Amino acid sequence: MAALDICDPEHPDHEAARTSLIRKVDLHVLPGLSLLWLACFIDRTNIGNAKVGGMDHSLGLHGNQYNVGLAVFYITYILSELPSNYMLRILGGKIWLPFLVASWGVITIFSGFMKNYASLIVVRLLLGLFEGGLLPVVYLSTMYKRNELQLRVGIFFASASLSGAFGGLLAYGIEMMEGVSRQKGKQWVFFLEGIGTVLIAAFALYYLPSSLEKASFLTPEEREFAVARLKFVPKLNQPALALEGQEGSISSGDQPEATLDDKTAPTPRDPTKFEQEKALPLLNTDGGQDTAPVEKFEMYEVIRAFKEPQVWLTGIGYMSLCVGLYSYSLFLPSIVAGMGFHGTQAQLYSSFPYLPASGLVVAVAFVADKLQLRGPMVIMLLPLTIIGYILGLVATTNTVRYVGVFFMAAGIYPSVPSILCILPNNTAGLTKRSVTTALQLMIANCAGFIATFIYTADQAPQYKKGHSIALAFTCLAWVMLGSNSLYCAWENKARAAGRRDSNIKKYQTLVEAGKTSAPIGDRAPNFKLTL
Repeated sequence: MAALDICDPEHPDHEAARTSLIRKVDLHVLPGLSLLWLACFIDRTNIGNAKVGGMDHSLGLHGNQYNVGLAVFYITYILSELPSNYMLRILGGKIWLPFLVASWGVITIFSGFMKNYASLIVVRLLLGLFEGGLLPVVYLSTMYKRNELQLRVGIFFASASLSGAFGGLLAYGIEMMEGVSRQKGKQWVFFLEGIGTVLIAAFALYYLPSSLEKASFLTPEEREFAVARLKFVPKLNQPALALEGQEGSISSGDQPEATLDDKTAPTPRDPTKFEQEKALPLLNTDGGQDTAPVEKFEMYEVIRAFKEPQVWLTGIGYMSLCVGLYSYSLFLPSIVAGMGFHGTQAQLYSSFPYLPASGLVVAVAFVADKLQLRGPMVIMLLPLTIIGYILGLVATTNTVRYVGVFFMAAGIYPSVPSILCILPNNTAGLTKRSVTTALQLMIANCAGFIATFIYTADQAPQYKKGHSIALAFTCLAWVMLGSNSLYCAWENKARAAGRRDSNIKKYQTLVEAGKTSAPIGDRAPNFKLTL
């Protein structure tokens, strides 16, 4: 590795070294993250299995108290998003993520001692406080190039859909411990799953790297090469944004399309503008890792994040999709119970729809990275979910209704990694990327206040009102994500035509006025947005 030229880490001669490097990073990052996310969804949704096991009766819940208990989780979940992203920057993923997981693991254990409605509220608030900061997309964006990101997000998010299958099967088995040590089966669900979560956190603390620069599983030469390949894009046919004093260029990613040619540029850009660009501090425009020099926190970058149209388009779209995602994961055991399955049998049959969805998550992520598409993948997938809800509404037999829940999962779960990758791909500069990602999640998680109330006990056994509401929000998600793709295409066309060249002068003015020291990032005229 020492003989590798870090000035051109994408040279074809280095293909074997790149493959070996990515494999090492995969083996030391993805298993830990997947287990953390598996624990997250199991501990968040095990309350649905506990309800089927009679938890609501044991706690003396009545009316909509169970739904309120589900909803309060999202109050602290949303409020913890931004502070957690800040702590991730300070402590690094190796320390912060396992701390969060161990904390909610302990809370899950104590969930087994809930006695009444008040204790349910306290437990759910604490659980949301620590789970809200977990989603590790920002952490992953410091490990992989933008065209490598969705497959990795897909792999760890597949564990979310697997958690539905595994959690149901686990609850089915643990319920058999009814009476052991004078504890009820539903209590053992919380005890054992919480202990498992703490053990997973300990494993992640040992296994996860804090950053590529400090990854102990890489040699010093490999660490240098790993950082270089994320900062670097080879010289292309047209002049591009270059890092001052460094060979190569930084563009929108590792895509040749980021430069202008006769096919993509209706009007040629002024070559002198490229010379202006070369003098700017253009770190991190690739949408990959934000590496040294360390970017200072700036309120100006926070304001830029709030003004980013993609935050609101994808945030509202993701929120709409999460109405279906959260209600599905929380209420599927109850929906299946309404089809004639009861108790542990309902838990068992609620696990099966997640299995094909898990496979689709990884397959779609692989294709999305190959094609470098995000929004269009969602546009193609959500009709499956729409079909599922329609089947739930019009079906006259339980068999067809059960087929419908397979379709619901097949569209929802594979869509999520695509949405989660849009902002890490299309924003550059660590502060802006961290804030936009957190804002998107804060908006999206407002879905929890809707999803927890759309399926109520009085709708059993067919839950048509809940299906209708989830269907409407799924259609809204389809519209919003489609709108974001159209916006990105419009913006790319404007940049190709040279209509964003004035960004250079505007940025220079800000720097000279002392208003920012952040890199130009996604303001760079040749930064191409991923659709």
